[in-house]
Amino acid sequence: MSQLTFAIRPARPEDLPRLGVLAGGLVRLHHATDPRRFLLVDGVEEGYARWFSQELGRDGAIVLVAEAELAEGPQIVGYAYATLEGRDWNMLLDEHGAIHDVMVDPTARRSGVGLGLMRALVPALEARGATRVVLSTMVQNEAAQRLFAACGFRPTMIEMTRG
Repeated sequence: MSQLTFAIRPARPEDLPRLGVLAGGLVRLHHATDPRRFLLVDGVEEGYARWFSQELGRDGAIVLVAEAELAEGPQIVGYAYATLEGRDWNMLLDEHGAIHDVMVDPTARRSGVGLGLMRALVPALEARGATRVVLSTMVQNEAAQRLFAACGFRPTMIEMTRG
């Protein structure tokens, strides 16, 4: 896809239905890849919208959207979600920013939206005090891994699942 004109901004309550749809797509993508590892529950879109409604007002959470001007009007074509986390002895991580979701609508992929979200999200975490930022990505999602590497991330762990 060619470059898309879009703006990155903080998510607002009126964005919640669209955020739920995009997040549901992310869940379904993961579940389709490995249903024994990734859960899929009924009403995942509504559940995510409820979750994000709580996160929008929480100091330790950042939810950003990419809004594009399309022929049918403004449309959210991607989002990113991250939190500030304390020391985690189980993960051997000191205080950090954790990127949980970066999702771009399939029709807007390869247009710079993912990169734009990352370029806004990482500095937002750093501005809130994160001296390190971590994320996880599916082993099969090589496009996401290339994006994250282009943003300065390096592989550090491999999750393995049994069952």
